[in-house]
Amino acid sequence: MTHYIYFMTNNHNTTLYIGMTNNLMRRVREHKNAVNKNCFTYQYNCHKIVYCEESSNINDAITREKQLKNWKRDWKNALVEKDNPNWRDLWDDWFPAGDSGSSPE
Repeated sequence: MTHYIYFMTNNHNTTLYIGMTNNLMRRVREHKNAVNKNCFTYQYNCHKIVYCEESSNINDAITREKQLKNWKRDWKNALVEKDNPNWRDLWDDWFPAGDSGSSPE
């Protein structure tokens, strides 16, 4: 099973959330739809996914998530900017037709 470590941010890229999941599309959609009003991403309006990496081992993914959470902000920024220099929402690359991430009604 594949596990994903990902970064969510707000429109101004001032706040970063680092998470880990085994279903990236579902989890990002939950963030975008503010499924949990008490969560960090809702409170800080972090709805853009700007970085992700994969791991085939859950223990490695958990270790990597913890490692990244302990990094200095400059290091996290550099990691994002290596592959995503404009901090664009990667969701738009995955769903170019304009899917906002909202669940079908």
